[in-house]
Amino acid sequence: MRPSVTRYSDMPGPQHAWNRWWGDTALQKQRGVVQYTISPYQSKAAPKMIRSYIFNFYRRVSGEAVYFVVPFALGYGVYTWAKNRYEYMNSKAGHLASGEHH
Repeated sequence: MRPSVTRYSDMPGPQHAWNRWWGDTALQKQRGVVQYTISPYQSKAAPKMIRSYIFNFYRRVSGEAVYFVVPFALGYGVYTWAKNRYEYMNSKAGHLASGEHH
């Protein structure tokens, strides 16, 4: 049976592991570990990010607004009509108008 990857990481475990503990400087520098950095000129690419996100959000939502605003408005209109009709029909004037008497 071959050893698992966790066997070779050995966080607090034995001393013969590849990485004894995070930040342990007593170990030799590992081969194959590459560090990448970003140029300071490239790091300034984000100042307009929020502004572009806002306008992109508006553009995308306005294109889809028909698909959620119209059904919502229609549903809300039906809801308010039915609520008002229910209140009217259960009022004294509604009972007299429909010909029913309690």
